[in-house]
Amino acid sequence: MRVTLHLDEEDLARFHAAMERASLRAEGVDASDILDGAKYALDHLPIASAPGYVRARMVDVQRLILMLEDEDWMLPDALRIPALRALAYFGDPEDLVHDHTSVIGLLDDAIVLDLMTRGLRGALRAFDQFSAFRSTQSDRRSAPGANRSSEERSECARELAECRRRLLGRLRSPGRTKVGQAN
Repeated sequence: MRVTLHLDEEDLARFHAAMERASLRAEGVDASDILDGAKYALDHLPIASAPGYVRARMVDVQRLILMLEDEDWMLPDALRIPALRALAYFGDPEDLVHDHTSVIGLLDDAIVLDLMTRGLRGALRAFDQFSAFRSTQSDRRSAPGANRSSEERSECARELAECRRRLLGRLRSPGRTKVGQAN
């Protein structure tokens, strides 16, 4: 069975207001605390019993966490801040619907995540490409007999930095789009 939600302007305004409240509560909070809160929520919320749509959004939460914690990726603030806001809402136990409410408790989180990650889809795709490139590099470096010189390691680091620069250069700044709109 497929259930389709139509969110009109008034509905979207409610979700945007809830996102804004979560963002305000997250202001001044260290990014690592927001990430820890999102991880805690992933580990302790009743995700397994949630509807499939909700569980699919939890994959987005995991990807956002990985992307934000990746020291090689170094996501620019223009993209980092909206990602942190999405995770702040997810980790907030005082959002629109109490998270432990059976069946629908995480539905508002999933909707907000869907709205907020629309503007981050390009960054998530770029991060996936970056991670794949890095993995390929790692496979080459760890191949039997692949003792790399410091010069070769430096070249790998330059290639990784160039890959990051190229991928991030393709992204539009989310400042040019409204949160909740696709890039």
